[in-house]
Amino acid sequence: MQDLMLPLAALPFPDIDPVILHIGPLAIHWYGVGYIVGILFAWWYARRLITNARLWPGGESRLKPEDIDDLLVWAAIGVVLGGRVGYVLFYDLQRYIAQPADILAVWQGGMSFHGGLLGTTLAMIFFARRRGLPMWSLFDVIGAGAPVGFGLVRIANFINAELWGKLTAVPWAVEFPNGGPFPRHPTQLYEAALEGLLLFLVLRLATHRFLKLGAPGFVSGVFVAGYGLARIFVEFFREPDPQLGYLFGGWLTMGMVLSVPMVLIGLWAALTARRAAEPARA
Repeated sequence: MQDLMLPLAALPFPDIDPVILHIGPLAIHWYGVGYIVGILFAWWYARRLITNARLWPGGESRLKPEDIDDLLVWAAIGVVLGGRVGYVLFYDLQRYIAQPADILAVWQGGMSFHGGLLGTTLAMIFFARRRGLPMWSLFDVIGAGAPVGFGLVRIANFINAELWGKLTAVPWAVEFPNGGPFPRHPTQLYEAALEGLLLFLVLRLATHRFLKLGAPGFVSGVFVAGYGLARIFVEFFREPDPQLGYLFGGWLTMGMVLSVPMVLIGLWAALTARRAAEPARA
């Protein structure tokens, strides 16, 4: 009955090769480039925030650009290692127990945002304590630029024709080559818009309009809660992972379960940050 309500046609899937180019046996994928560009942008943007005296109480941050330079490798390892381990544990544990060698086959896909965030957070905590840096301010400047990487990776998911949405009759539905001959929500693009563009703009307002870098923890709290809310919303339109399906009631997904703590922790961080010192006013 649901199929009868679907449109006769959907938007054609764009013919974009997931591989940008081949260099001998090496294949460069849009997915990998999304991660690399996202990490480099977050590094560059964090340096810009640190050196903008207007954004900080007293006109100076306790962080230095060289701190962000040194953090880059730590953060990259945290993203990749945490993302892979998170996917194995949260989304397909039984498969990797049966075939443990596949854990190293990252070129086959399988990265968890929640695992990547946890891995990066642990790397930053360890780095901040080792260097004696203000941990919440470090979270803030990294989190402020991170959504750009999210958006790029979600666009790469779309190019890869993976993580598509449920059947739908909306006029912008897309027929994915591996999603059956049915129009589906392009949920990768929904996530790119919400977790990427919109969240970045909200954080930009927090840092440059409301000067919330002067309240350590506020920006990172909004970042974490904002991602969690966007992810929960999109999960209602996204097809659940086939190896997991719905966890409860035909609507609850693993993405929702992992995002709820993010919303709560993010709200706590943002609300408690209000008690911190506000930036000095001219």
